[in-house]
Amino acid sequence: MTQLAPIKAAEQAVVIEAARAYVAGIGVIDMTNAGTLAGHLMAAETLLMKVVAAFEEPTDGTAAA
Repeated sequence: MTQLAPIKAAEQAVVIEAARAYVAGIGVIDMTNAGTLAGHLMAAETLLMKVVAAFEEPTDGTAAA
């Protein structure tokens, strides 16, 4: 296990909590408002990219053998 494992775990927890909080705060969505729908889709995409980045394995040679 690398020295960065606790930092990575904390980063993952923060990202998951941010996604959970966003979803919990959405409320009722007006499905006829294209701007609102596009905004939610862009926010969801951003959160998903952050989740993926938080769970990616390091590729710079710091991975545990």
